[in-house]
Amino acid sequence: QVQLVESGGGLVQAGGSLTLSCAASGNIFTINSMGWYRQAPGSQRELVANMPSGGTRNYADSVKGRFTISRDNAKNMVYLQMNSLKPEDTAVYYCNAELQRTRWGGRFPYWGQGTQVTVSS
Repeated sequence: QVQLVESGGGLVQAGGSLTLSCAASGNIFTINSMGWYRQAPGSQRELVANMPSGGTRNYADSVKGRFTISRDNAKNMVYLQMNSLKPEDTAVYYCNAELQRTRWGGRFPYWGQGTQVTVSS
């Protein structure tokens, strides 16, 4: 079994900062990619940022220059540093990991339970 647990959400004023953390645990052989998605009320879930192992960081245009994704591969963790937050960043943020549970197994996505980020104007 695999678990992704997020932390760090909360309420912040516009212009403020928050850092989200996500820890993956359980029966994991290797993690290929980790990232963050978000879903605002009435909207579809969208990619915020992701970071493949040994690859290039990818960011949504709306967060480029304000958000930074990073990983600690030894701890199976991913972080999202969010600066200059705007009210439109308000959403539930979900951690995502694409991983293999065994050497010969396929790659499958796993999701955290989500953490609420609310930015007040």
